[in-house]
Amino acid sequence: MRVLAVDPGEKRLGIAISDPTGTIANPLTVLRHVARAIDAAAIADLARQHEAGLIVIGQALDDDGQATPQSRRAARLAEAVQLQSDLPIALWDESGSTQAARQARIAMGVRRSQRRGHLDDLAATVILQSYLDAHQD
Repeated sequence: MRVLAVDPGEKRLGIAISDPTGTIANPLTVLRHVARAIDAAAIADLARQHEAGLIVIGQALDDDGQATPQSRRAARLAEAVQLQSDLPIALWDESGSTQAARQARIAMGVRRSQRRGHLDDLAATVILQSYLDAHQD
């Protein structure tokens, strides 16, 4: 089953998709944040287009596993997506995903000047791969 993942941000939403077996995460796209309902409709539409069976939304928790303002925003996005789609939605701890994406770019040998810019789709890929790894049979 394909899984679609979202790294929700204040300006952009990174989107990643798994392979059909739900084993490997790949970056898909970056959506510019417009409004929660519009973002939710776009996410639901991407899930339909790519025949996803589950949508995972990254939720940043603090060091004690407690909700943060960003995690509450992610939960509200999840509720909005649920209104647009019949697919199950899972919230998944995204803590450190942007830093992991940045480290991945460094490990790939991307020059510092080319590492500027958004990492949203790569952060979504990190979130999705973490979810997939944790849910392997």
